[in-house]
Amino acid sequence: MNKEILKNISILYVEDESDVREFTSKLLSSLLKNVFTAENGQDGLELYKENINTIDLIVTDINMPKMNGITMCEKIRELNKEIPIVVTSAHNDTSFLKKAIDVGVSTYAMKPIDLYQLIESITKAIEPIFLKKELVNLNLSLESKIEMEIEKIKSILDAQENIVIVTNKEEITNINKKFMEFFRIESFEKFKESKKDIFDLFQEEFGFITRNQMEKQECWLKYIKELPEIDRIVKIKNNANEEKLFTINIDYYENKEHYYIFSLTDITSIKEKANLLEYQSSHDKLTGLFNKNKFDEFYEKEIKRSKRYKNDLSIILFDIDEYREIIEMYKSPIGDIILKDISQIMSNCIREQDISARWGGEEFLVLLPQTNLEGALTVANKINTTVFEHLFTDKQLKLTASFGVSVLQEDDDEKTFFSRVNKLLYEAKNIGKNKVIAK
Repeated sequence: MNKEILKNISILYVEDESDVREFTSKLLSSLLKNVFTAENGQDGLELYKENINTIDLIVTDINMPKMNGITMCEKIRELNKEIPIVVTSAHNDTSFLKKAIDVGVSTYAMKPIDLYQLIESITKAIEPIFLKKELVNLNLSLESKIEMEIEKIKSILDAQENIVIVTNKEEITNINKKFMEFFRIESFEKFKESKKDIFDLFQEEFGFITRNQMEKQECWLKYIKELPEIDRIVKIKNNANEEKLFTINIDYYENKEHYYIFSLTDITSIKEKANLLEYQSSHDKLTGLFNKNKFDEFYEKEIKRSKRYKNDLSIILFDIDEYREIIEMYKSPIGDIILKDISQIMSNCIREQDISARWGGEEFLVLLPQTNLEGALTVANKINTTVFEHLFTDKQLKLTASFGVSVLQEDDDEKTFFSRVNKLLYEAKNIGKNKVIAK
């Protein structure tokens, strides 16, 4: 951890919980040059405007009154696109954390706050800015001076936690210790023997910056610098075939535009966390099927698509007969086992393009694009038969289900379409269960 960085920076710390704010700011003040505190996003924004030339970094909670942390960060980004941002978040802030990543946070620290982790996050976020200032202070404006100061540069580069590369557009002229550690090479001289340039390191994969993209640009430097931070991501594979994701920041030596500093910040864990949070927010925890909220998104889109292109759209709604009685008789965890088995049966009976969800409790939904009523009825009967023939849990239980099946009508909207299939399900249950009723 670079303590020199910490004692020279001032931060804005925004946290609505007074005890957390007071305790954390007191500890931070003992390590940092200055700590400005605010209790909500609105106050934080005003405080930043008043001290815009003093504050080096933002540390903010996400969910706050008056103005949340995301909105505050968006407004601060309008004033300063480069300022690093660290968000603090509890585990249940799933949608907010994903938005924070989209806004362009540098890193995050989970709540309850671990001071060591927070300091590590602050250090990681401020290092690229600190590096640029240090190199500018060296005033390396001429190539000859770069050569003369090579050892001084190396000491600065090696102090950084990020991977740092210096290039003159034709070749890589310097690298730091983190670069050598990641690529598992002994020295810069060994790397130079490979005669690789910066773009040789980027993996050719959709969704990331690649050599192929760069070769199509009139000015690749301008292209990368103008990309939103969320899109300024590269995938790099080292000599041991280990792949990691990095955000890329580019700066050039003052008055020497042919030399550039690439700072690569490892965001592999952040992206994995974002992907996990996105999955958790859209899937049922028990069965792994889409949850009600995510199904509603698909439902609205598929109805609009069906009406636009005049395609059939069918829906199946079913639930397990006498499920509550079974739970009462056998107790937990037999209910969870049954729901998991049902979800697996359903998944095995539908196509890849069909959309399945746990609607709630023991109710399940299947949306079938480009499927008429006859086709949907075939799928429902297949699920029904498979459920009937399956022996559930080690109790070898025989279960049945009741089904409502319907196809979208010309005058239907989201409400009438679902209301009809819901009535069909209850009609099936009322006439004896283990039934499939379609209309």
